[in-house]
Amino acid sequence: MIHDWNTPADRSSAPVWRVELNDETLRDGLQSPSVRQPTLAERMRLLELMDRLGVDAASIGMPATGAVAKRIALELARFAGEAAPRLRLHCAARTVVADIRPIADISQAVGRPVEVMAFIGSSPLRMRAEGWSPSRVERAVRQAVHFAVAEGLPVCLVTEDSTRARPQWLRRLCHAALEEGATRICLCDTVGHAIPYGAAALVRHVRREVLDAAGFAHVPIDWHGHDDRGLALANALAAIEAGASRVHGTALGIGERCGNVAMDQLLVNLRLLGDGRDLAALGEYCATAAAACGRAIPPDYPVVGRDAFRTATGVHAAAVAKAELAGDTRLADLVYSGVPASDFGRGQQIGVGPASGRWNVLSWLRRHGLPADPPVVERVLAAARASTHVLTDRELAGLVTADPAAQSR
Repeated sequence: MIHDWNTPADRSSAPVWRVELNDETLRDGLQSPSVRQPTLAERMRLLELMDRLGVDAASIGMPATGAVAKRIALELARFAGEAAPRLRLHCAARTVVADIRPIADISQAVGRPVEVMAFIGSSPLRMRAEGWSPSRVERAVRQAVHFAVAEGLPVCLVTEDSTRARPQWLRRLCHAALEEGATRICLCDTVGHAIPYGAAALVRHVRREVLDAAGFAHVPIDWHGHDDRGLALANALAAIEAGASRVHGTALGIGERCGNVAMDQLLVNLRLLGDGRDLAALGEYCATAAAACGRAIPPDYPVVGRDAFRTATGVHAAAVAKAELAGDTRLADLVYSGVPASDFGRGQQIGVGPASGRWNVLSWLRRHGLPADPPVVERVLAAARASTHVLTDRELAGLVTADPAAQSR
């Protein structure tokens, strides 16, 4: 019943939406100035849920920031080996040997490789602010990657602020890292500067001109984006379509300033585009992250928010209720929802409030096994339209059982 304008007319050009996902909740997400730092147990539970959701890789922190960070990363690496075996783990580091050494210690202690996400600013803005010369930056990249590879660690060069960097400089930095043995390149929209066109243009340029043209066609590209313009998710999808192999995100999009790509929303969109991951644990993942970080999930948050599949509008409720009454549950799930609630363990909800009509009341009564007596329907509808809010179940139950004679006295 749906003509899907999201599908290219030429299906041969349709993108392959199965992409690797990298969860940065426990590192980049925790840089948000308003989050509570999760306990070790909460971090462990999040790693388990990432594994259940089919996330491919996860950050366990930046050990070089201090003894506590190193201890947490070590405990998480040990835990994940047993409880989340499919997750590939990585740690963040500046392109400084001293930052990489504790990652090597953790890798040796747990007996498994821990990827180094070695980051350095790539835009002229950052280099000017720091007083860095191009030769100094290239030297730092080469030394850091060389040391990590010698320690047996896989390395991804993370070019911060890639969306504002010059093409020639990105090429020079990437080639320096790859010549020393780096295995991935991560392009970053560090300050949320990009629009989808720009994200795609950057990925395509690096794929064709920096990697393929120089004999590095085997090197995968990561995409790491922020939401300062409210475009993080759209940019991530554009980057995937342009050829990004792995995309970074955080639970609920938590992160510095306006946050990151929301991993949960990315998972939902990939699922709707044909990705086969099992998202049964999505609600628990979001709720666990919210509790662990001291964040409330907004009521209108996609899929897991309280109001995501809830309506109290008369026209909308009537369409949903009529489909339900006809026994067409799939139609009820889609007629006023672009995301099928049942695909994510949710259901359509119909409330009764100031914008409601009779179908709202009839639906509420039917769902509660109550008769649809016309006087009751009119009484509830009149009260709802005079109200300033959507009525609670308790308020509705009180109106249904109220004595009309008592009300008129």
